[in-house]
Amino acid sequence: MKTALTIAGSDPTCGAGVQLDIKVFQRIGVHGLSVITSITSQNTVAVKSVHPVDTGTVVEQIEVLLEDIGVDALKTGMLYSRSTVEAVSAVLKSRGLSNVVVDPVMVSSSGMPLVEEGAADRMTEVLFPLTTVVTPNIYEASLLSGINIEDADTLYEAARRIKSLGPQAVVITGGHFPAPDGGNTVVDLYYDGTEFHRFDSERIAGEYHGTGCAFTSALTAYLSLGVSAVEASRKAKEFVDSAVRRASHIGGGMGILGV
Repeated sequence: MKTALTIAGSDPTCGAGVQLDIKVFQRIGVHGLSVITSITSQNTVAVKSVHPVDTGTVVEQIEVLLEDIGVDALKTGMLYSRSTVEAVSAVLKSRGLSNVVVDPVMVSSSGMPLVEEGAADRMTEVLFPLTTVVTPNIYEASLLSGINIEDADTLYEAARRIKSLGPQAVVITGGHFPAPDGGNTVVDLYYDGTEFHRFDSERIAGEYHGTGCAFTSALTAYLSLGVSAVEASRKAKEFVDSAVRRASHIGGGMGILGV
């Protein structure tokens, strides 16, 4: 059986983070492995606090898995600290791991910072060059590219700039952004340095927890199964769209995806 590893934070709602990643891996048919980088106190309304796991323990979790089990693909989510970004990157490089998906998590939907100062810059320097696909949302893409994304031209230019930071490909997810050419459409933009691919879906009313996590974990699972990066991105988009349509509202805030 193929394996997929998530290196990310814990979410007690199971609507995002490591818990959601494992559910997505299982749904797609790969065995999920997990390394927890932080423990959060959150619900469907807000993230109350973040408690990082020390870097040595994060590395130990990765190493003990790799000593015993092969990893066909992996994703990183919330790494939080500069030291964890550096340590995880060092392990990936020394082990020569491939099929690496990076979700450059920076801020929660409720506005809580999910990285310490300097961690995002270090991510672009040491982690992006090891990455198969990096998957920023519009807000993250704006920060990473230095471009205020407000139309199709700035969206495409942001993708070019993020690609220049070292990943093999970038997908800018558009769930938090109006379609660049209008209409009730969510546009994800894939760029591999040669070609752009645009993946469209109908925008579904409401706010939903964990869409970015679900997208990256689905993408990771498909990569582990040998699907190409562009097709894995397309299939991940379809997976999230289906999960949003099956979402339930078990709390007072955002909906929980139907994974």
